[in-house]
Amino acid sequence: MAPPAPRPEPAASEVPALEIPALEIPALDIDDLHVSVDDREILRGVSLKVEPGSLHALMGPNGSGKSTLANTLLASPEYVVTAGRILLDGADITDLPTDERARRGLFLGFQHPEEIPGVSVLNFLRQAIARRKGIDDFSVLEVRLSLIEWTKRLGMDNRFQERYLNEGFSGGEKKRNEVLQMAMMEPDVAVLDETDSGLDIDALRQVAAGIAEVRRARPHLGILAITHYQRLLEHLVPDVVHVLVDGRIVATGGPEISLEVEARGFEAFRAHEEARV
Repeated sequence: MAPPAPRPEPAASEVPALEIPALEIPALDIDDLHVSVDDREILRGVSLKVEPGSLHALMGPNGSGKSTLANTLLASPEYVVTAGRILLDGADITDLPTDERARRGLFLGFQHPEEIPGVSVLNFLRQAIARRKGIDDFSVLEVRLSLIEWTKRLGMDNRFQERYLNEGFSGGEKKRNEVLQMAMMEPDVAVLDETDSGLDIDALRQVAAGIAEVRRARPHLGILAITHYQRLLEHLVPDVVHVLVDGRIVATGGPEISLEVEARGFEAFRAHEEARV
């Protein structure tokens, strides 16, 4: 009896593909970051990852390094990275200038937004969006229509667009303007540096509601909210909370961490870290 004929190999199209789960690249990855100012080390090995669509809160006392981190992410020249790196959507941006980081999708909401007399909100946004999209002659009409839509969604006066950037703005108006910029520039990552600073309770609610509205419109936006207090987090519940003390992250967890900060203060975290070391 002749041996059975060998079975033919299946065609490539018939071979079932192996299902390998995709690894989600962090929207923002801060890896063992060391930063010095005037030869004095401020950040001493900060690491954290912000996933797309997540809201991370970074809490810490005055002098802990929160503003240093924000300014380093902005690429302010006096803040010198001595070790570690910053990745945006998996790409290393540690050595890139501010405008290139913004073009790639990193947004920073300032603690103290600067007034720019003579530059209207409309013209500022047109230039910023043009740079972000890589379109030199971006349509004024398109920006104006988008402004009308977003001022309505954020509960802002439509005439806001004609005012000079932050000139004569109240504290709440400045912060709401930052949220408006975040909405229209469509970043991948937003770093909000003490957005709650100087706001009364009503203005805080309005700003928090605006941030929530932007998150609904852009569900993949990753946010790192830097704050002293838990009160912002009563309106924007974070997915992850980090505590920064003396240039190091000493605790990471869920929203309960912010409640622990409120109840015990930052000294409790400093004492725990010193005991652990």
